[in-house]
Amino acid sequence: MSESEAERGGLGKAIGPGLLFAGAAIGASHLVQSTRAGGNYGLALLAVVVLANLVKYPAFSFGPRYAAATGMSLLEGYRRQGRWALVLYGAVAALGVFTIQAAVTFVTAGLAIALLDVSWDPLLLSAGIMALCLALLRIGSYRWLDRIVKVAVVLLTLGTVLAAVMVIPQIRWDQPMWPDSSFFTEPARFFFVAGLIGWMPTAIDVSVWHSLWTLAKERDTGHRASVRQSLLDFNIGYIGTAILGVCFVLLGAGVVFGRGVTLPAGAAAFAAEIINLYTQTLGDWARPVFGFVAFLVMFSTTLTVVDGSPRSISAFVARWQGPEVKGEAVGTSEGKAYWISAGIIAVGAMIILSQFLANLKNLVDLATTIALVTAPLLALLNHRAIFSDDLTPEDRPSKAMQSMSWITIGIQAALATYYLYLRFL
Repeated sequence: MSESEAERGGLGKAIGPGLLFAGAAIGASHLVQSTRAGGNYGLALLAVVVLANLVKYPAFSFGPRYAAATGMSLLEGYRRQGRWALVLYGAVAALGVFTIQAAVTFVTAGLAIALLDVSWDPLLLSAGIMALCLALLRIGSYRWLDRIVKVAVVLLTLGTVLAAVMVIPQIRWDQPMWPDSSFFTEPARFFFVAGLIGWMPTAIDVSVWHSLWTLAKERDTGHRASVRQSLLDFNIGYIGTAILGVCFVLLGAGVVFGRGVTLPAGAAAFAAEIINLYTQTLGDWARPVFGFVAFLVMFSTTLTVVDGSPRSISAFVARWQGPEVKGEAVGTSEGKAYWISAGIIAVGAMIILSQFLANLKNLVDLATTIALVTAPLLALLNHRAIFSDDLTPEDRPSKAMQSMSWITIGIQAALATYYLYLRFL
């Protein structure tokens, strides 16, 4: 068998972590933030969605590249920079871990209530959804996670693209597709843009999850993916999330913008209003179709977040204790640290939910702006790891990617600084 045939033969075994990334990303950032962007401002923020995905591309791609090239997690790359890097990552992760899980679970619960047309307690339903996700992971570990999310991502992609195509005739195409200066000079508008960028496509610390999923995939299949295979898998997931981000902006612009509708703050009411708008615009057939797609979007996100956070925390604890050994079963769901972390995160998320029960938008805005402010710090750690001596020159990114990485770190730092200036000064 030739080298190219072997490469193609191993690709099927390498596909998976990129789709898990997509499952984690295509959630509140798309369904809530992108829909709000299109609903409130039409097509004006379409370019922002595209550019946010472009700016974060280097930092996210470095996660699977590092794992494929070294056989170790990105957290080992942080550890080798010095304990200060682990402290920085730990602090950043701690800032967002509870709000992220609370936000995605809350949106999922709201969609379930709207789709089933029931009056269940959203707090109790959120607890039930987290328990279901934990049970699935307990029974099936990474293998079930990989297979469930693969199916969900394919179905939600097909459904979302179909819905976006159906609303195209409803969109006013004479409106601008670039934000005017008011989005950067008026604090309220800029804060919305900051929240949109913060989770578009998701928070940078998911790059650590991606490196851990890459190693878990290797243990599951027995196949060590090459750097090329891992990057192809990543690009499939990443480009897909970017396209779906655009689709949700189009959906918001087509069914909400210019109709005098104010999207409710509560999770169930927000979800019900979105589903009703699609039904009014496209017909009764749209209710079950879009409702099912929206629920799949959020359930796949919740499942990946319920796994990703404790997986990264258990790996963090291991790296704090010592160096990673190539081939080590790091951050697995079989470890005690994983389940202790999962329990603590679930309790913390429920406490946060109890405080934000009436206002989904405030909860999502809090989580997304935390991601915006911390993004340049993690992007810098990823850059230092990927261009270190841990990788051979052949496995490191190109000089052009190195320059792009520095530029995007600078852009993210400028956005975070400007946000803090407007918010606190």
